Amino acid sequence: MLLKDYLREAIKESGFSEVDIQKTPTGTRVGLHVTRPGIVIGRKGSGIRDLTKVLEKDFALKNPQISVIEIPRPELEPSVMCNRMSQHLARGTAFRRAVMWTLQTIMEAGAMGVQITISGKLRGERSSFEKHSKGVLPRAGYQAGVIVSEDIAHVETKMGLIGVRIRIAKKEKYIPEFELKGRKAAPKVVAVSVEEKEITEVEILDESQIDPTKPRTESEVIEIEEKLIEKVETFEDVEEELK
Repeated sequence: MLLKDYLREAIKESGFSEVDIQKTPTGTRVGLHVTRPGIVIGRKGSGIRDLTKVLEKDFALKNPQISVIEIPRPELEPSVMCNRMSQHLARGTAFRRAVMWTLQTIMEAGAMGVQITISGKLRGERSSFEKHSKGVLPRAGYQAGVIVSEDIAHVETKMGLIGVRIRIAKKEKYIPEFELKGRKAAPKVVAVSVEEKEITEVEILDESQIDPTKPRTESEVIEIEEKLIEKVETFEDVEEELK
């Protein structure tokens, strides 16, 4: 838990999702699931070297061997979307606009269903909560454990602490009761492994090889989304039009 909290802040710009730890006779295998592996690796593996020292010294992991795993569709990862939504709230975006935008983004990415719960001091001194759902989302039983994944994030605002919980049902993890016609095969996850002996061979692309139209960090993604969120229509906007 402490390691995951540290990585959320240390490699936030890479779109960190989760970490897998496996103990082996020769050391500890640490798998980092991120949306942008290049940021974690760093130029000539400098990021991996620094992170390895921290894991070995501060978290007492024996001979950590870090592998960076790219997430093919970050919009279907609850942890990534929780982090993005919490950053929108921290920047002052209206919580309902942020919720509607996140719902729309997740469903357009190909989710079967999604539920977003936001709680805390949303509009006044008293704490409250709201739940927003879209699509098909099993909520209990064996089906929910197989299909649904979730994550929780907390963000400090001027009003107080706000909690965000996102639950996503993925089509790829269907069971017979929820089988979908025309289902496509799930994309394979590409792993980029960087060990001590391979670090000298890893380099980041030159600036000329990077597409300037695509965001390179999570902060750039948030800045682009902020302009689009302003166009999202909420229940309050519809109510004003009816008046």
